[in-house]
Amino acid sequence: MKPTLVLYDAPGFGTGELWLDRGRVFYAELPRPKKASVVSENGLAARLTAFFAGADDDLRDVPLRLPEGFHGKCARALRKIGRGEVVTYGELAALAGYPGAARAAGTFCGRCSLSPFIPTHRVVASDGIGSYGDLGVDYKRRLLALEGVE
Repeated sequence: MKPTLVLYDAPGFGTGELWLDRGRVFYAELPRPKKASVVSENGLAARLTAFFAGADDDLRDVPLRLPEGFHGKCARALRKIGRGEVVTYGELAALAGYPGAARAAGTFCGRCSLSPFIPTHRVVASDGIGSYGDLGVDYKRRLLALEGVE
């Protein structure tokens, strides 16, 4: 079975994409300002459009293909962090079973290709909001604001 591309529109954010293999997400790209040629008619696409409009959906039931090792443990721990909650990079490392590995948790968040299913926007620095890769801090603030986090 060939992997399936799903495109979705997130008004105010842009077009996002994800790839499914046997019903499990193995890659996702957060919405960016661009026009999709064809937005997928898919239940998951509709849920993501609603998520980026502020719907109270934690997306926890979406099947994912997760890595093993440290990154897999961070992904599993972060998936348990509820909507509207935040943790620091150090707290994420500890939840994953690696206290003291805050920098490694930050690297995990920066390289994660399963957002928003793995809510890396809910991880902040101990002294502020932290970064959010090439999408920037304002994008992270917008995602947190959707969940009622100031």
